[in-house]
Amino acid sequence: MSIIFHSDRHVAHRGFSVGYRKDMCGGVLTGLSGVISSPGYPQEYSNNADCSWSIHVSNTSVVSLVFLDFQLENNEGCNFDFVALFDGPTVTHRHLGKYCGADQPPKTVTSSNQLLVVFKSDFNIGGRGFKAYYYSGECQQILSGISGNFSSPHFPKIYPNNINCHWSISLSPGYRIKLFFTLMDLEDRNSQTDECDYDSVTVYDGGTQDDALLGRWCGKDQPPSLVSKGNKLLVVLSTDRNEAHRGFTASYLGVVPVNISCTRSEFSILIPQQSVPQLERENIYLGNPSCTAQLSTSVYKIQAQFVNCGTSGQKRRNITVMVNKLYIVFSDGYQKNVQEYFVQCDAQRKVASVSIISAEERHQEEQTQKTEETGGPQRHNSDPHDLSDIVFISICVLAVILMIIAIIWLVLL
Repeated sequence: MSIIFHSDRHVAHRGFSVGYRKDMCGGVLTGLSGVISSPGYPQEYSNNADCSWSIHVSNTSVVSLVFLDFQLENNEGCNFDFVALFDGPTVTHRHLGKYCGADQPPKTVTSSNQLLVVFKSDFNIGGRGFKAYYYSGECQQILSGISGNFSSPHFPKIYPNNINCHWSISLSPGYRIKLFFTLMDLEDRNSQTDECDYDSVTVYDGGTQDDALLGRWCGKDQPPSLVSKGNKLLVVLSTDRNEAHRGFTASYLGVVPVNISCTRSEFSILIPQQSVPQLERENIYLGNPSCTAQLSTSVYKIQAQFVNCGTSGQKRRNITVMVNKLYIVFSDGYQKNVQEYFVQCDAQRKVASVSIISAEERHQEEQTQKTEETGGPQRHNSDPHDLSDIVFISICVLAVILMIIAIIWLVLL
């Protein structure tokens, strides 16, 4: 903007005085996600502020807005300092909320692909202000299926700069979640700090960023498979304004709560019915479909002798471990989703364990079997019987023989 003052050679007066200030806030935002904050945040915002952020995302998406921090002048009716939200590009669109004070506003989701955020302050009394981030549907997903896949925006093309994307996995109570990253290609670590200071993927053991951190990765680091302690996981992709790469792909499995125990001769498997209410008992079996679960009160139960259901023994560090697979078949009427769980029992110590098998682990197992069939290294396998019992019986027989020999020796003396 230019201001030009011109005067002629004749009459003169006092002139004029004008002030100006730099536009400190507001604007049009069109990225997949972004951050907005009050002028000067986290310092106290200025008086007489009048800021508007018009957020536009793709036509097929909606806008979500989450406040990370909020502290304005408080008054009834929020007529002095306030943040107002509108479901569209102007104040004539549907009013979504008006907020002031120190109570953090709730998460807001529009019904269209546009959101207007208005911040105003009066001539006195301020506060720290606010900080919020927005994201579009392309940059935020809530996943609730028993299994699923997701990837960074635009994968396998380059992901956008300056995004903060969230994938929230939430399953029924009692479930845990196993997460696998099948590919990771982000900007490398900061060479000075050796930290993921630029672009990163972060996983939290819960539904928010306040929950326990399971890890942060960048570059071509291959994260290990991760298992949640509860029924929620949060995955966050953050990128800066510079270098960008292909991003990542990931998949997850809902881990059904399986309670397993064993004796010297059998497996005992319990699954709460409320964890898989949509399943019939025939959809849960050990080894083969003839060993299906029985429904007892509110629990699916499998009681299986080691000599049945395809259980076999494997030698591990001179200990015979009894192994099998538990199958749980989910179906939505169109396609089947079969989960496999590896179950094992150290019969000598009567200690059992169970772990879910991912598609990647199943593929590795199939490759190993092919190698064995073509004459590759053989796995040391098994005998379908409980060898620990055989050893125990052999020791008893040997003891009896030694006792008879001792008695004969005493008689001869």
